[in-house]
Amino acid sequence: MTVSTTKRNIVLGILFFLPVAFLLMLYPAKHNYIPLDIVNERVSEINQFYSVEGDTIQLTNHITVIGFLGKTPIKNATAASNLKELVYDKFKGFKKFQIVIVAPVGTEEDITELNKEISTYEDMRFWHYVFANENQINALYNSLKSVSDLRDDLSTDNVFIVDKDLNQRGRIDGREKKEIEANKPEYSVYSYNTIQVADIKNKMSEDMRILFTEYRQKRKGRFDDSNTRRANDLKQ
Repeated sequence: MTVSTTKRNIVLGILFFLPVAFLLMLYPAKHNYIPLDIVNERVSEINQFYSVEGDTIQLTNHITVIGFLGKTPIKNATAASNLKELVYDKFKGFKKFQIVIVAPVGTEEDITELNKEISTYEDMRFWHYVFANENQINALYNSLKSVSDLRDDLSTDNVFIVDKDLNQRGRIDGREKKEIEANKPEYSVYSYNTIQVADIKNKMSEDMRILFTEYRQKRKGRFDDSNTRRANDLKQ
C-alpha cells in the first residue's frame, strides 16, 4: 500500500512540475524576442486618396498591407485572391489590421467586379480600395523601399507591410536558417510576392505574426524599443 502511495505521489509530482519546468524554459525566450525589422521610414500617408464608400482611409495607427492593382485590376485577380485567402482571412480579427488596395481613378467599376469575385459575401470591413491619380500613386510607391518599379499600368505583384507609425517593415537579412547554414549571401525583404504562394503563406504570414506580437507586447508594457533593429542597420 505504501509503495502504491509513493508511486502515486511521484506521478503527481511529475505532472505538477513538468508544466512549471516548461514555462521556465520559455521565459528566457521572451527576452530574446526579435521584432520585425524597420527597413524604411516615413511612408507617405494616403489622406488624399478616396474610396467609393466615401470613408477616409489612412495608414497611421493601423497595421497595413498595401497592394497596387493597376489600370486593369481584373488581370491581377489571382494576386488579390491569394492575398485575401492567405493573409486577410488569417489576420482580419487582429486589432487595427487592414489591407489597402491602391488603384487609379477610372477603375472603380473594374474594382467592383474584382471585389465580387474574391469576397464571396464574407466580412470585408478591413479590406479597402482607394483611388488616386498616377502622380499620387507613384509618389506613394516611391516612398516605399522596393527592388523593382511599378509596371507601366501602375501594378505590381508585390505587397508591403506598413506599421502604425508609417514605417515599412520587412527583413534586413531575409535568409532562412538553411540559407544561413549554407552560407548564402545576405538579401533584404522589402515586400512579398502575392503570386508566389509560399512567399506569402510562409514568410509573410510569419512576419505579420511577429509584428502583431510586438504590438501586443507594447500594450502589455513588455516591449523594449531599444532592441529594435532599425533601418539604419542596412548596409549602404
